[in-house]
Amino acid sequence: MAITQYIKEIGRGKDGARSLSREQAYDLFSQVLDGQVSDLEIGGFALAMRIKGESRAELEGFLDATHERCLRIPSTRPTVLLPSYNGARKLPNLTTLLALLLAQEGVNVLAHGPKLDHGRVTTADIFRDLGLPMARDADEIGHAWARREPVFITVDTLCPPLARLLEVRAKVGVRNSGHTVAKVLAPCSGAAQLRVVNYTHPEYAALLAELMGSTHANALLLRGTEGEPVADPRRAPKLDVYVDGMLRPALSRPAHEGVLTELPVLPRTCDAATTALYIQSAVSGEKPAPGPLMQQVDCILQTLRQIEHPHDDPHAALQAMQEKSA
Repeated sequence: MAITQYIKEIGRGKDGARSLSREQAYDLFSQVLDGQVSDLEIGGFALAMRIKGESRAELEGFLDATHERCLRIPSTRPTVLLPSYNGARKLPNLTTLLALLLAQEGVNVLAHGPKLDHGRVTTADIFRDLGLPMARDADEIGHAWARREPVFITVDTLCPPLARLLEVRAKVGVRNSGHTVAKVLAPCSGAAQLRVVNYTHPEYAALLAELMGSTHANALLLRGTEGEPVADPRRAPKLDVYVDGMLRPALSRPAHEGVLTELPVLPRTCDAATTALYIQSAVSGEKPAPGPLMQQVDCILQTLRQIEHPHDDPHAALQAMQEKSA
C-alpha cells in the first residue's frame, strides 16, 4: 500500500486524525526508510505526525522497521545506551561525562547521534576533543569496550536510512517521528540493554513509559537536559527505572524538591573545547562531578545489578551500598 492512504488517516488534524496499527506503521515507516516515497510524501508524513503525535502502536511499528535496517552490535555484557540527538545551547553537554563515569565502573557504554548539528555542541564534538573512540563498525565498538572506554557511533553509520529521515528537519523546520525513534533504539544483541531515554514534554513521558512496558524494555526515563540523556547538573530530575518493561520504584529516584542550597561549579561557556576540559577535570577527580550526575550513575549501576541478578532484593542491595559508603 502506498503511504497516501496512511497520510489520509493521520493527517486530519489533532482531533480528527486516526492512529495507525503497529502493522500499518511498520509498512509506512519501511517505505519511508527505503526511499520508496517522494519528498512531498515524506514532508506530509512528518508534519502530520508532528501535529497528531505518535501512539504507542505507531512507535512500535516505526521501531520494528528501523531495527531491521540498523547495524547490529553484539555484546556479551549489559550495555548502557545513550541516545544523544539534541546537543547543548546554553548548558554544557555532559553526556560524555556520564559515559566516562559509567565506563570507569566497567560498564559497556554506547552513545549515538549526529556528528554535527548546526548551532549546538554535540556529544560527537566532545568525544572528538577528548580523543575518545568514534566507531565505524561493530568491531571497533567491541574493541573500545575491551579497553573499558565509552564509544560513540554516528547515526549515519548506525542506521543510514534513519539519518536521512532526521535530515528532513532542515527542510521542514520541525522534528519528526524519526527523532523519537532514535531515542529508543536498541541495536545491541546477545546481552541486556539499558536505554537512557530522555523527554522534554510531559506527554512524551507517559507515551515512552507505555512503550517501555509494551516492549518489555530495560530503561531509565528522565527529563533530559536540553534534550540530552543526562541529569541536569543543578537539580536532580526524577529517574524512573523499568526492568523488563515493569516500573521498579525501589530502583527509581525522586526529583530534588525545595530550594537549592548549593550549585555546582560549571564552565562559563558550553563550547566543546571548554566542556571537554571540564569533563577531564571531573573524571580525574580534580573537580567534583555534579551531584545529580553521580546520582544518575548510581541509579544506572543499581539497575544493571538488578538486570544481571534479577532475584536479588534491590532494597537490600541499596541499603548495603549506603552502609558501605557511610
